Amino acid sequence: MRFGGGRKFNNFSIVNHKYLLFLCMSNLGQIEIRIEGKVGNLSLSKDNFDINEIKELLDSFENLLFPNDKKNRPLISYDIQDGSVKHIFKTTLQFIIGFNALLLQVSKSENIDFLEINTAKAFEQLQDNAIKNDLNITLKTSIDNSSELIINKDTKYYRTEVLWIDAEFYFYGKITNMGGKEKANFHIVTEDFGTLIIQTPKSEIEKIENNPLYKSYGIRAMGKQNSETGEIDKTNLKFLSLITYEPRYDLKYLQILRDNASWLKATDADTYINEIRGYDA
Repeated sequence: MRFGGGRKFNNFSIVNHKYLLFLCMSNLGQIEIRIEGKVGNLSLSKDNFDINEIKELLDSFENLLFPNDKKNRPLISYDIQDGSVKHIFKTTLQFIIGFNALLLQVSKSENIDFLEINTAKAFEQLQDNAIKNDLNITLKTSIDNSSELIINKDTKYYRTEVLWIDAEFYFYGKITNMGGKEKANFHIVTEDFGTLIIQTPKSEIEKIENNPLYKSYGIRAMGKQNSETGEIDKTNLKFLSLITYEPRYDLKYLQILRDNASWLKATDADTYINEIRGYDA
């Protein structure tokens, strides 16, 4: 087969390309968020759905499907259609299947306490919007016999407040960023929690004499913790104080602990030391 310029294309190559394209398309699925309501006296449509509302919905959707690792998520494509307004999100089928199961569980239990924090907050944003603007929001997927979740002014998709209590935390790691023009904060990279953003008053940052950037420190912070699961709400941590942190192996200290363990006739000195230092046996 020849196309202009005398170039020759192999029929097999064209067929093979179409086959690969088909395979890629067959591994995609979609999630539909349908929003029904009114704007004044007009029925809601894609022509009167404001761009700020689209932006808010896009942010909510990303948290619904990918509450944590957004950098490594797959490609998500978006389309807006009539009816009243249909928001169509396409991504890999694997995540669509998982989200379909999530919709089923939320719909059956009418509860979002079991969800990760960012996912739960995304549902709460949809619920707030439904109540504030008297909207009917329907979520479903392209899976056969898809689960379906309806959010409106009569539903109550909110986390149980009693589960989240005020708590004080100590985070240790390397500070990679600090300051900010309007909302000042510390960015600290920790081994257990990844990168945390700690809201910090500018006055506290101004007090710091030595530059802590790219050095290991501890930060004492206040935040919310789930009283049942122990999960930390990493989205709203507030700075209390900066702690000088110099991790080191103190041989003399460990020898004292060993001597104490021997004096107490402990059957396992190492177990005693671990218990004193707060480690699991």
